[in-house]
Amino acid sequence: MLKNSGFAVLVIALLSVLSSAQQDKSKRPSPPAQAQCKFSDGKTITVDYSSPRAKGRKIFGELVPYGQVWRTGANDATTFVTTATLSAEGKDIPAGSYTIFTLPEQNKWTLIVNKHTGEWGIPYKYESEELARIPMSVSKTSGPVENFTISFDQGGSTCTMKLSWEETQASVQFSEKK
Repeated sequence: MLKNSGFAVLVIALLSVLSSAQQDKSKRPSPPAQAQCKFSDGKTITVDYSSPRAKGRKIFGELVPYGQVWRTGANDATTFVTTATLSAEGKDIPAGSYTIFTLPEQNKWTLIVNKHTGEWGIPYKYESEELARIPMSVSKTSGPVENFTISFDQGGSTCTMKLSWEETQASVQFSEKK
């Protein structure tokens, strides 16, 4: 009886080690990525996301349907952490940790900042915890973008977040509130 119990514990331990090895996010088809913007006073916006690849697929309007909330990347929901109080399109975002989603349309996008954190990403079920819905500017990229990318342009007291993939770029400017 003790031999069987010992064997069972050994098997469980081995399975736990193998399971955690499979959770190595850097080996996922959509690897983790990070974008950061630093204001002149040292406060930051940090976005952690997973970066899917286009792989010849039609992205916006097909893989990512228009008119449906998108997790803005792949795998875990995209996190948005700011150490500054921000303003964007008349909406205030206090310093803190959030999850961001987007609502892509053909000619306009909406950034959704949600107070609920730590979820997988879809289905989107946290409307009651939304902090803000912020309109985004949409434009064409200068060429195809294979890897979904979030980046920032920093200028003075503003950080412009850009989401680029396929031939689409959506952006929103955040200003630091003093």
